[in-house]
Amino acid sequence: MSADTLRRFMLEQAHVRGEWLHLDQTWQEILARADYPAFVKTILGEAVTAAVLLAATIKHDGALTLQIRGDGPIHLLVIQATAQGTVRGLAQWNGEATGSRLLDLFGEAQLAITLESHQSNERYQSLIPLEGDSLSVALEAYFERSEQLPTRLWLMSNDTAAAGILLQRLPQTEHDADDWQRASALLDTLTRDELAQLAPEALLYRLFHEEDVRLFDPKGIRFHCTCSRERVETMLRSLGQAEADAMLEEQGKIEIICEFCNANYTLDAIDTGLLFKPTMPTNDTLH
Repeated sequence: MSADTLRRFMLEQAHVRGEWLHLDQTWQEILARADYPAFVKTILGEAVTAAVLLAATIKHDGALTLQIRGDGPIHLLVIQATAQGTVRGLAQWNGEATGSRLLDLFGEAQLAITLESHQSNERYQSLIPLEGDSLSVALEAYFERSEQLPTRLWLMSNDTAAAGILLQRLPQTEHDADDWQRASALLDTLTRDELAQLAPEALLYRLFHEEDVRLFDPKGIRFHCTCSRERVETMLRSLGQAEADAMLEEQGKIEIICEFCNANYTLDAIDTGLLFKPTMPTNDTLH
């Protein structure tokens, strides 16, 4: 089985589409960025998997951000996945969780899913309360409430891999309710070990061998962070020179560390001064 691979599939006669995902090296690169405790690792891996699966359903050339903010032990979780097959993610926590339910992990929390189009610069966000015992249940409720699109998710993660499968009824087609119920019931027979260990061909045959399954070519997934010095400089300009000067006076330099990838960006007084130096207007007669 190829690591870090997304495979799209269709249950042709049932009018159901799906995505299968397995992450290995990508998941390890995300874990290497912070010393996450076990209770954070599990939900972070599930969220990474879910974001990649959901981003694969985007028709435009853009990005999907899955964010959870709460007042529990994990107070922030952010995953960003793109249509180009890249993903990055992080979690922030304080203290230990007393259980594995979402309420135990996040407390009272909000789930936000943001879609961004690189072509039109449009941005759409949907925000709902985080409810249910698992992230799969919460996301299925999101699609039921926000998209009115029946969706099922199976997610798993451990120290070595993260994997998932998504089923979704095709929109704008004639539906037979029995088809969706049958596909959903078959998905419920899946085990965590099968999801983690079986290649997509074997897994889909195990689940849907009586269905007309079409499996598409694999798509590679990789860890990639979009931070850059240019973005850091743009952020500092937006803060204004007074704020930048105050940071310099307090610390002697401005040091920005990306929480997604640990990249370090350092600016001294000269670097900062150049950010706010007026640019000379272009004039063809000036020599």
